[in-house]
Amino acid sequence: MLFPRQQRSGLQQGEILWGPLGHSQVLNILKNPRYAGVYYYGRFRHSTLPNGKHTSKKLPQEQWHTFLPNSHKAYISFEEYERNQKQLLQNSQAYGQDREKRPPREGPALLQGIVICGLCGRRMTIRYHARMAGDLYPTYVCQKSAVDFAERICQNIPGTGIDEAIGELLLTSMTPLTLEVALKVQARLHAQLEEADALRKKRVKRAQYEAEIARQRYMQVDPQNRLVADSLETEWNEKLRAVIEAQEEYEQQRKADEQILTAEQKGQILSLASDFSKLWNNKTTPDREKKRMVRLILEDVTLTRKEQVLVNIRFKGGATKMLTLPLPLCAWMERKTRPEIVEEVDRLLEHHHDTEIANILNSSGLKTGSKLAFTPIAVRRIRRAYKIQDRYTRLRKKGLLTRTEMMAHFGTTHNTLKSWKDKGWIKVHSYGNTTHSILYELPGEEFVAKIKKTNPTRWKDFSSGNKQPVAGGVVCS
Repeated sequence: MLFPRQQRSGLQQGEILWGPLGHSQVLNILKNPRYAGVYYYGRFRHSTLPNGKHTSKKLPQEQWHTFLPNSHKAYISFEEYERNQKQLLQNSQAYGQDREKRPPREGPALLQGIVICGLCGRRMTIRYHARMAGDLYPTYVCQKSAVDFAERICQNIPGTGIDEAIGELLLTSMTPLTLEVALKVQARLHAQLEEADALRKKRVKRAQYEAEIARQRYMQVDPQNRLVADSLETEWNEKLRAVIEAQEEYEQQRKADEQILTAEQKGQILSLASDFSKLWNNKTTPDREKKRMVRLILEDVTLTRKEQVLVNIRFKGGATKMLTLPLPLCAWMERKTRPEIVEEVDRLLEHHHDTEIANILNSSGLKTGSKLAFTPIAVRRIRRAYKIQDRYTRLRKKGLLTRTEMMAHFGTTHNTLKSWKDKGWIKVHSYGNTTHSILYELPGEEFVAKIKKTNPTRWKDFSSGNKQPVAGGVVCS
């Protein structure tokens, strides 16, 4: 939709031009009291600097020379105009005076805009920190005095644990309020659809107005001037086609809005109203929508950091609740491997090597202290950090021998040893991810019987020799 503006300078000075609506135009219109039926004078103070440049300064309303409400027909009421100014002040993100609640924005901080410092009473802002996994972690900071007067930050509190506690509180206490939240959301959707419908209807009227102007121009032209008449007739036809297109688009969009509201959106809202936890825990629910739901339930949350974090919650309607949470851990402590995982690694090393342990932990859904999947390197770091014996050392303490020691013990070759292993006559244990990372278990009487049976000569040569194992796996003759 195009929007009118008056050209202030240049060859087209004074003409009304139509173009895209800009952010500055929106603010100028919303902050201009003339649309609320007010006659005013002296809103700006203009001055000339010594270098010849001109400056303008906007004055507070009480310093205006003239301010007369209800002086002419208004587009909106003066009460609505004042509500708009209050909303614009709340939406403002610039530094300066102490702002009230800020609108929900992107980011995982659940209490953005409604958290208050328990020491000085000011609104707390948010800082985000990115960890190794790429996730954003919020910190609630009271820094207005630091920004304005270069003082120390009043207090800063990591917000992950606080947001989780607030989410759990809402899940346990939301049952009586679920229907009310759903109805407010539905009413907001109705209002948005009605506003969009009104804008589209105005577009149709504007197209009709432009077509009527084109018709009047064509009817008033001198019939003898065919060149001008043909040009005006073409313009009239274009305006008529624009009217038809705007009317068709309006009807199609109106039917689509009615269908979505009555069938899809209304059904989803009412179904989700009966199960708030399903909506809250849904991974596809945006952070901004969660913040909007929180603002429909909570008035504000006051944080105080002492030996513990005191969380004072004020609900809509005046009800209050206090939570006491432990102080958040430092970043390195949060990344520290949990004790139960260390114990599980120690237990699994009795029967598995590092790669197998990493696969087992990942299949169980466990994560490292940095919230990452386990790898053989991560398992090895845990072993070294907590001085856990590796699988090779454990197997050697149990008396298992290497390939060289086994060949020397039996006086045989590598191929013969491999043949015994492939036939299952001797038992091997893996301590690594390669085929050579194995240790051999000394066979028992069953192996001796098989050797006597399959190769009596070989057994005779072995039994007549002087090769015997000694302590520590060292073979001597």
